[in-house]
Amino acid sequence: MIIHNNVPFLTLLLFFSSRQNNSSRMGCFGFLKVMMFVFNGIIFLAGAAILGVGIWVKVDSGSILGFLKGIKDAPAEMNQILNVGYLLIAVGAVLLSVGFLGCCGAMKESRCMLLMFFVIVLVVFIAEVAGAVVILVFKPLAGQLIEKLGTKVVQNIRKDYGENSDVTALWNATMDTLKCCGFYNYTDFTDSPFEKYTHLYPQQCCHSADFSSCDDTSATIIGCFPKLMQLIDKNTIVIVAVALGIAALEILAMVVSMTLYCIIGSKSD
Repeated sequence: MIIHNNVPFLTLLLFFSSRQNNSSRMGCFGFLKVMMFVFNGIIFLAGAAILGVGIWVKVDSGSILGFLKGIKDAPAEMNQILNVGYLLIAVGAVLLSVGFLGCCGAMKESRCMLLMFFVIVLVVFIAEVAGAVVILVFKPLAGQLIEKLGTKVVQNIRKDYGENSDVTALWNATMDTLKCCGFYNYTDFTDSPFEKYTHLYPQQCCHSADFSSCDDTSATIIGCFPKLMQLIDKNTIVIVAVALGIAALEILAMVVSMTLYCIIGSKSD
């Protein structure tokens, strides 16, 4: 008799418990969808930025890559550096596609799009890990390539700076931007047409604004290559932090996409 009287109460309790579980489940599902929008919004914006930089590099013929392309007898490996614009465009396009797939997959609750998103991000993550390993393994070869490049750049400066207007303007713009002098230092301009004619070094090589006094005794500005190495060394922690942040974002995006994939699958069953 006591059990019979408690049946409506137990039924009501089970009903509210079921509704509470469903509400909690839907709340979790909504939170995961919001997280997918946030992750993929960041990925989409990053892709747009990288794509824009890649297009700018290819369109801007006056960039440093345009100068490197004009170097005669440059190392064969230089072609890989000169194609960095195409690489940036490809990476940007992939990130845009990934961001679009993730957002649409979450909004439309499409398991196909979510699965494609997961696979693409996984492939990108594996490629990034492989690239990091390759950079670490072949780091000595990079040093040799830079040494060969430096030799050719210095030869080009001594041949054309002060005589070829394009080369002169490009180097002046580069030195003004980076606040540096030559590739290694001011001696890169020794025996150049500019130095032979003026017996001086470019104004960017001296702290003094007086062009007429920039000689070998006052040219103390660091070279552009050492300046770049200093900037990289100074910002190594930031670079590593950004790389780890991107990796963490990719892992979280994969976890969230696969969780949504499973939840949507269980709803349709």
